[in-house]
This record gives sequence, C-alpha cells and structure tokens, in this order.
Amino acid sequence: MAPTGSSLYQHLSSYFKNAEEEPLPPLSSAFVGALSVAYTVLYVLPFYLAPTTRPSPSLSRDAPSVIRARIRFVSLSVALSTIATIYILADRANASIVDIIRLLGWYPISIIQLAKSLILTAILFAGPLFESAVVEGRWKDWIQGQPLHESLSSWIGWRNYVAGPVTEEILFRSLLVPLHLLAPLSPTRVVLVTPLYFGIAHIHHFYEFVLTHPHTPWGPSIIRSLIQFGFTTVFGWYATFVFIRTGSLVAVILIHTFCNWAGLPRLWGRVEPRVAMGGPTVRGKEDSGSELGKERSDRLGWTLAYYILLVVGAVGFQQCLWKLTVSPGALAKIG
Repeated sequence: MAPTGSSLYQHLSSYFKNAEEEPLPPLSSAFVGALSVAYTVLYVLPFYLAPTTRPSPSLSRDAPSVIRARIRFVSLSVALSTIATIYILADRANASIVDIIRLLGWYPISIIQLAKSLILTAILFAGPLFESAVVEGRWKDWIQGQPLHESLSSWIGWRNYVAGPVTEEILFRSLLVPLHLLAPLSPTRVVLVTPLYFGIAHIHHFYEFVLTHPHTPWGPSIIRSLIQFGFTTVFGWYATFVFIRTGSLVAVILIHTFCNWAGLPRLWGRVEPRVAMGGPTVRGKEDSGSELGKERSDRLGWTLAYYILLVVGAVGFQQCLWKLTVSPGALAKIG
C-alpha cells in the first residue's frame, strides 16, 4: 500500500486494519452515484446522437462505419471521464499523482498476477476450452496464432476484443470502483453495486435489436436482453472482485477479452466436432454401420467429458478464486 501519510489510503487502510473508527469518507455516496450515472450516460448517449453511430433498420451496429465512429466517441467519453476522475481524486481526496495511478489500477503491472488472473478464468472455462481445442480440433490454430489474426482482421473483432474491453474496464472498473471505495461503502458492497452500471449500459442493445429485427416478437427480445443484462452483471461482479483484489486494470481487461472470445458456456446439448467444408464424408455400405457407431460413441464421450470438465472447472474456480487473486497491490480487503 501507499505510505500511511497519504490521505487517499487512510480511508482504504481501515479495511485492512479493521479499524473501529473509519476516517470520514472523502466522497459522499450520493455524489458518487450521480457521477456514475453521468459517466454511464456519457458512454452510451453518443451512440444515438450522431447519424454515423445511430442504428436504424438499414444500418447495423456491426457495420464497419458504425463501429469506427462508436470507437471514436467512446474513447473520447472515457478520456473525459478519466480527466474528471483524476481531478476529483486530487481535489476532493487530496491524492498525489502516485496514489491516483495506483488507485486507478494503472501501476504497478505484475506479469505473474496477469497470468494468475487468466489461469483462474481459464479454469472456469475448462469445458468450453476442451470443446474448442479437442472436440473441434482448434488447438493447432491456437499454436499458429490463427484466432488472434482472425479476431483482429475485422472491425467487429477490434470492437469485441480491444476497444470494448479497454474502454469498458477503464470506465466501469478503473474509474467507478475507486470512487465508490472512497465513499461510505464497504468493498463488498462496491463489488455488488458498481457492476449494475455496467449491466445497465448494455440494456440499450434491446432497442438496437428491436430496431434491426422488427419482425422478432417482443417476448424473445426482452428475454434476450435480460439474459445479456444478467450475464454482464455477473461478469461485472467477477471483474470488480478481481480489480479490488489485485489493483490491476490490465488484468481485468485481459479477463474481459478472454470472456468475450469464449462466449457463454454451453449448458445443454451434445458436443460435436466441426463439419468439414466439403460436407459429410460419403461412406460405402460395408463401413457405414461401424463408422456411424464409432461417431456416436465419440460424441457421447466428448459430451460426457465436456460436462464433467464444466463442473470441475466451476468447482476449481471456486477453490482458486481467493488464492489466485491475492496481491500486495489490492485496493481494499473484501470480506
């Protein structure tokens, strides 16, 4: 932690020392809440102000021109929010530049901690990683770096794996979490509360989906948006927990990119390999029965292995959650 003479850390140090009397918080919860809403609106609102970023029935959010324009707008929004946060921390919390950099999670950067955070996330996704690497045979592509090339060869990839994770983690973790920690909120409540802004920021996708899919009934559209809100909020809990425990912005950016790449884990259905581009193999009558039986056996084995790994990964994640996130750079003590 920073030197005890730093007023910024006097408030946070109480969570480590379990002090009976906490120092007066530098920021009020009402002020931080209003500021968080303002930051969230500033992040989302530009999507609908300019014709280059506003979706329409004839213009998808996945159009390269829309993605490029939105990246420019959100980058500007995050830059303005960052400047405002740095000023508030320096003026209201009397923080030095070193304190601010540490509280925002910009420094120090520990390669070991980054690796531990990625390993922890990979444990949770043990089942999906098995399906992709073994069942679908993509492990050779991974070694050759093909997924990275494919991901960054399109504007959708840049949005999903670079611009999105970087700007969202700066705003919803690096900026909002320190502000809430300096308000009269416990770190546990910060973990639970701040991801709600992150989840709410994704609700606007409901409007975009209805606009670009006018023939889809409202029921499935609402369910789709609720699932997305739930998933982003749960991810936000995890990312906020890791950010507070490690004090590393880079760690949560990498986790965010990994989760965007992995997607939602399969929770039902059979696990099957990829179908070759040439279509299914044509077999003769003499070997069709034995080959078909072998394929069914393989699919059953892959499916059983996947769901076993899904459960083992979830249990392993729970067992390693605290061990792999312990760090001397923690911003506060949780629990």
